[in-house]
Amino acid sequence: MRKQLVTGVALLALFVSGQVAAAVSVSEARKLDSELTPVGAEKQANASGSIPEWTGGLSQPPAGWEPGSVEINPFPEDEPLFVITRGNLDLYRDKLTDGHVRMLEQYGPDFFMPVYQTRRTAAFPDQVYDKFRENAVSAELLDNGNGVRDTIMTSPFPIPKNGLEVIWNHILRYRGEEISFRSASATPQVNGSFNQVVNEYDYFFAYSRSGADLDDIDNKIFYLKTDTIAPSNLAGTITLVHETLDQIRSPRLAWRYDAGSRRLRRSPNLAYETDLPNSSSLRSVDQKDMYNGAPNQYNWELKGKREIFVPYNAYKLHDGEVRPDDVIRPGHINQELTRYELHRVWVVEAVLRTGISHIYARRVFYVDEDSWQILASEEYDAEGNLWRVSEAHNISYYSEPAFWTTMEMTYDLKAKRYYIDGLDDGFPAYNFNPGFRGNQFTASAARRAARR
Repeated sequence: MRKQLVTGVALLALFVSGQVAAAVSVSEARKLDSELTPVGAEKQANASGSIPEWTGGLSQPPAGWEPGSVEINPFPEDEPLFVITRGNLDLYRDKLTDGHVRMLEQYGPDFFMPVYQTRRTAAFPDQVYDKFRENAVSAELLDNGNGVRDTIMTSPFPIPKNGLEVIWNHILRYRGEEISFRSASATPQVNGSFNQVVNEYDYFFAYSRSGADLDDIDNKIFYLKTDTIAPSNLAGTITLVHETLDQIRSPRLAWRYDAGSRRLRRSPNLAYETDLPNSSSLRSVDQKDMYNGAPNQYNWELKGKREIFVPYNAYKLHDGEVRPDDVIRPGHINQELTRYELHRVWVVEAVLRTGISHIYARRVFYVDEDSWQILASEEYDAEGNLWRVSEAHNISYYSEPAFWTTMEMTYDLKAKRYYIDGLDDGFPAYNFNPGFRGNQFTASAARRAARR
């Protein structure tokens, strides 16, 4: 069994003795307590001060928030510093993604980007910070980068050396130990009309649980069960996923229960470029959570770090009073409810490997230095044309210190439509302590639940 790592003097002695195969040197790992944050971000402000120093993030909920309620806006007095439009985008082009430039060009003046003061709110529990420090000196990529070893709980590579390490940081980032919530998705027509699909999501993050060990979690990152609530013709559909760490050695396991047939069937193709269910072919399965699954179909290149205007602190979109009709507009969401900030992001380019088939020949990801969350991405077709643009609008949650999406969407520039997930129609607050057990996520348990 993998040895449980310890902190402090004992840990340092272990490193020096050479008993742990270090991903980075001990001296380099010490940066996580000096010039870098425990997550691996640059601690100091940028030269202009437009990106402030990280001082711990939003580690305590704001006054007025009560446990069990939807997160409130911690910055209600903030107003946009300026608004980027099609007319002035050249002033800001060097700090825009190519995808946002295209959105401004194609949908302006209705599509605009309100830019606010940068708030470095991402925060995590102390035990997660401890694991970042431990992972930094122990985690390693498996052969061909199809998995990782000697890592647990959170992102393996806080001081990344290549694009694959950055993507694994996103895939394995900390999102709590378990969570249950209700969310709606939609694929609006060109004129903005839509029907929503409501799902109940139950996550059990085996990899991130306190005291977990790689040998104990059976190659599983998390277990997910979704139960469709509406519309009536889909109600009762259940999807069960066992997300694996090394998906080449042990591919993702997925089952789907169809209320009509009343049978639970394996879904072996729920991966890669397969259409995401209920997305009207506007999003692939591996775009869920901005990117998921085995990274073996692409060659990954770390392009460096940039200062970019990205979606951040999306408390207006998360507001419990905001309904789907307030959010959805023809072509794109209601930009009045968005918030963009200047942040440092890692830029990773994925180019499809020779001989591999996927609808996206090239992809570019913009990954937050403070959380390892992908904030934006671009998807290109086989001819090299920009096809789709994706965004993740995130917040810091309060009941469990975690930085995660509240809403994400993929814009199809050709179809002039989009897929959106995270719509709130008066649903309860996210529950980060539902009390799940791992055996609730077996195929037999899903079958029993479906037949009730």
